Amino acid sequence: MASRPVAATSKVSAAVTPNYSRPLAIVASLFFIMGFLTCLNDILIPHLKSIFDLSYARAMLIQFAFFSAYFLFSVPWTKIVNNFGYQVTMVVSLLTIALGAFLFIPAASNASYLLFLGALLVLAGGITGLQVSANPYVDLLGKPETASSRLDLVQAFNSLGTTIAPKIGGLLILSVAPLAVDELRRLSPAALHFYRLQQAASVKMPYTFIGITLLLLAVLIGFLKLPKVETIAAVPGREANDSIWWHPNLVFGAIGIFAYVGAEVSIGSFLVSYLGLPEIANLSAKTAAGYVSFYWGSAMVGRFVGAPLLERFKPGYLLALCAVAAATLVIASMALTGHIAMWTILAVGFFNSIMFPTIFSLGEAELGPLSGTGSGLLNVAIVGGAIIPVLQGLIADHAGLHHAFVLPVVCYLYILLYALKGSKPNSERCLVRAGCVILSRSAARVKFSSSASMSAAFWKRTSIVGSKLKPS
Repeated sequence: MASRPVAATSKVSAAVTPNYSRPLAIVASLFFIMGFLTCLNDILIPHLKSIFDLSYARAMLIQFAFFSAYFLFSVPWTKIVNNFGYQVTMVVSLLTIALGAFLFIPAASNASYLLFLGALLVLAGGITGLQVSANPYVDLLGKPETASSRLDLVQAFNSLGTTIAPKIGGLLILSVAPLAVDELRRLSPAALHFYRLQQAASVKMPYTFIGITLLLLAVLIGFLKLPKVETIAAVPGREANDSIWWHPNLVFGAIGIFAYVGAEVSIGSFLVSYLGLPEIANLSAKTAAGYVSFYWGSAMVGRFVGAPLLERFKPGYLLALCAVAAATLVIASMALTGHIAMWTILAVGFFNSIMFPTIFSLGEAELGPLSGTGSGLLNVAIVGGAIIPVLQGLIADHAGLHHAFVLPVVCYLYILLYALKGSKPNSERCLVRAGCVILSRSAARVKFSSSASMSAAFWKRTSIVGSKLKPS
């Protein structure tokens, strides 16, 4: 049964030309929250690692619990977006994050690593809802050709949150110096439990404040009138029964998001421990936490710098340039020692800056009414932040932390490949295929006509020779 093609339009509930500054500002605040809460994990990791005497791989279960929420909850959140809209999804997501923040209280009161992981899973489930709703909302809230720039701008507020979080987290959570591993192992079970309760209590106040703030913000957004953006159609000529799996730029883009988030999160997760190595900077956990802000802060600067550049240059080319630079800096840090190794790894954040919004917008290109489902797939791919850090932790436990950064290098090389080859939408791929068909047909005609000429010449020569051989 043939389906009729539909035209690509985007519908906004406003009369004349709507002003999107207020809704963009509100969504930018949500990106700030997502960045702040995500980057607090970089402080939780060394804190809980010291409290519970964890290996690198077990400590990375913090990121596994957090980012596995994207794999578990992206599809359900996508259905909520499709059924109830973006605004309702944002409100419910904020309430879910608040619940996860409040769950840190019983986790700290019982000094239970398992309860901490459960609280992080709930909190991250709410952040997944914000990602699924906020990213496509910004993508659709304006002209398609400036989508990368808009996403890059709001992602800059995400980076602002990630920049502030290590400073605040370091002051509040890492305020008391932990005991050395040898001292911990000499404590009696009762003394060890008391020590863990005392150290874990430092997370109660910050996460309680976060929960209350998010409850108030959820109420505020619930009462605001945000523009209702709907994607009701696709590119002219596209069949209505289109599928996301027919868009290689989306499928390869999902792998790109997996690689990017995995690399960025993995580097950030190990920074406090990495900067504490004697051969790197030999910093205390509290001091190193302050330097983590440079990593995330440079990403914020890069996003403000990248927003206008994405309007002037092809996003794919800028993405390729950033991937090469990031991979080079990580390799340099692995090969070097001292403060040079420290600053080269911190500088990677600048080139991470435009990767997420650029991969996201390239992946969503030409999806039309599938943008919600496509966004869900891209957000499922954020599970890379759960898997890559654990793998790097395993490498660090066996080969040393200094050389475990080879894994992010592999991730950046894939992003380079996606930027140059995998990010082309179907329209460009079709043009290339059409060009190849035309060229092949032209070549076939040339070959045929050349063969025909040669054949004619051959038979002409043959007939002449034959006539000469005939008896008179």
